[in-house]
Amino acid sequence: MPKLSIEQIRKDFPILSLKPNGKNLVYLDSAATSQKPAVVINKIKSYYEETNANVHRGVHYLSEKATQEYEGARKKAAEFVKAQSPKEIIFAKNATEGINLVAQSWGHTNIGKGDRILLTEMEHHSNIVPWQILAKEKGAIVEYVKINDRFELDLKDFEQKIGKRPKIFAFTAVSNVLGTINPVAELVKKAKAFNCATLVDAAQAVPHMAVDVQEWGCDFIVFSGHKMCAPTGIGVLYGRRSVLENMEPWMGGGDMIKEVHLDGFSHNELPWKFEAGTPNIEGAIGLAAAIDYLQKVGMQSIREHEKEITQYAIGKLSQVKGLQFYCPKNPDKQGGVISFNVGDIHAHDLSSILDEEGIAIRSGHHCAQPLMEKLGIASAARASFYFYTTAAEIDALAAALEKAREVFKLK
Repeated sequence: MPKLSIEQIRKDFPILSLKPNGKNLVYLDSAATSQKPAVVINKIKSYYEETNANVHRGVHYLSEKATQEYEGARKKAAEFVKAQSPKEIIFAKNATEGINLVAQSWGHTNIGKGDRILLTEMEHHSNIVPWQILAKEKGAIVEYVKINDRFELDLKDFEQKIGKRPKIFAFTAVSNVLGTINPVAELVKKAKAFNCATLVDAAQAVPHMAVDVQEWGCDFIVFSGHKMCAPTGIGVLYGRRSVLENMEPWMGGGDMIKEVHLDGFSHNELPWKFEAGTPNIEGAIGLAAAIDYLQKVGMQSIREHEKEITQYAIGKLSQVKGLQFYCPKNPDKQGGVISFNVGDIHAHDLSSILDEEGIAIRSGHHCAQPLMEKLGIASAARASFYFYTTAAEIDALAAALEKAREVFKLK
């Protein structure tokens, strides 16, 4: 497989030519949001200049064109994750909204008093709080699969807790803090043996590797467009059709209805029964353009580049004295995310010093406070990569960390 031409790819991203503080921009925060290629930016611009209209309701030229592009984006998203039908693709604001939809619709029907909901200690708040809200409402019990000292899920603990027959197991495919890649298909298969529904938070997976929901075998996955070169405000909930058919609508309003009368209503068919109101049309069309772009680059090539650059980063940062990693450091079990601390420098202070050098990283608890508590730290610095990340940027990060050590007079 030919290696990516990273310098050529970087020319597709206008923002990467910026010079904050007079320094070359080193963007190492792609786990928070990815940068956008010109082809996506231009597609959104052309939508407003040539297509702008509401979808589904109009019979005029612009509405029909907008509807065609919007529904075309749904078909493209279905093909991208290997869904059996576009009817299994629900557009949402983001992965968070997708999880909340499942918790409030599927959860309210299927979770009762004393039922168990199984999560993991490495979850993003978005895959914890909706289930805690549901558990409080229903009198259910939330349990968590532990992580081990290799920053991976403790599979023995998982087997013990899945044996308690939880109603749903909701877990991340790739940790946004640790970078840990979980064995999704294996976990889903074991959950199925106990008739347990499964939801996979794939926000850090779909942008970075080929995902096949049929191979995974899960009931639901969620992901966000803004982490995969698409605009903000657009995300996807995939659900197996047989499961979605039996779920009640979550929100009421235009487009999710078939008929409305003073004494009641009937809801629309899939997927529209879960899409109340005017949707993010430009976001869906931008998502379609991003999918085209990613497929042109090649998901396998993206994954291989990230493996290579992540291992290079681990090697380079290992030379920084006093640096503590929070990641597996195993190329087959780690995505393009490295969390770390340097000595007793607070992660926010570290991030500020790096910003002076034009280097953008993330600092804080990364919307994973339970995981921070498990690790025994208040916060961490996080560098995250994408297919536009270069070795030279890693070198710049390492040099800036050495500068930070000097500023804080670490020995």
